[in-house]
Amino acid sequence: MTDQQPAHDRGRRAAYAADAADAADDAPPVPPASAPADSATYGTYDTYDTYDVVIPAGGAARRLGGVDKPGLSVGGRSLLDRVLDACADAGTAVVVGPPRPTARPVVQTREEPPGGGPLAALEAGLRHTTAPVVLVLSADLPFLTAATVRALRAAAAKADAALLRDAEGKDQPLVAAYRAEPLRRALAAVRAERGALAGQPLRALLAHLSTCRVADPTATASFDCDTWEDIEAARARISAARARIREHGTVLDEWITAAKAELGIELDVDTAALLDLARDAAHGVARPAAPLTTFLVGYAAAQQGRDVSVLAEKAAALANRWAAEAAENADATPEAAPEARPKAKPAE
Repeated sequence: MTDQQPAHDRGRRAAYAADAADAADDAPPVPPASAPADSATYGTYDTYDTYDVVIPAGGAARRLGGVDKPGLSVGGRSLLDRVLDACADAGTAVVVGPPRPTARPVVQTREEPPGGGPLAALEAGLRHTTAPVVLVLSADLPFLTAATVRALRAAAAKADAALLRDAEGKDQPLVAAYRAEPLRRALAAVRAERGALAGQPLRALLAHLSTCRVADPTATASFDCDTWEDIEAARARISAARARIREHGTVLDEWITAAKAELGIELDVDTAALLDLARDAAHGVARPAAPLTTFLVGYAAAQQGRDVSVLAEKAAALANRWAAEAAENADATPEAAPEARPKAKPAE
């Protein structure tokens, strides 16, 4: 099943152009070692208005003891759902790995053989995509944002592949936008050279693609969770951020975003207007998240034709996860909390 999203906002082209100007390198694209004749002919931002996303999620997570890493909860949502939320406007989202629940509809498939590595996963995922640009995102990026996704897509007009570059100057080929046809040709070339894609390094793929870079100077979008220390650092960072947000009275914005993702809905919420209405109706609201969440549950039930009680249980479970993670980090101050250190996933 695919998740076809509504039309993009009117200002999307301006946003792409601004993101590209702010984040993409000014240097010309780096040519591949061996490129097809048309590899230097790129489209415009309009060419790449539509995109699909492939998320390799079939790794063994050995440093986490073999747990289902994409399913681990950070900030009340799974790592996988956080990545999916950053590319909510993708035409088709393909998750390559064992079947697992997601907050939004996705295509689920497996690489051959299972656990065969990133190139095998890319080939399996590409079979389900049709857009001219494909985002390739690892499933363990808790701080990836839609702004980074837009910047990568905009930069894909400059080269076959736009790679995120972290604060240490390391390229992240699993946080990248690829032009679909050059990517398919590059995978075919690697297979022809090496006999198979399973177990092959990402650098073998990049050798057949021209590349450009998008900077991640704060190492936030490129932060990935490979160890339990990384998971705890991400949870502590989100908990500390929420504590600071609460001090300024705007935690509702983050809660609404999480609740909409959990309920599978997309709409603009006028928080101020709803709170005014709730205060008028209830003569003052002590816990304003309650009426807002009730509204979202009702909207989801009406839009999806589902049982309100089922959706209410989903929202309640989300709230409980928030509370549980907040309790786990209650003794950790922002100063004591482990810092989310930038780590690279080199192109091997």
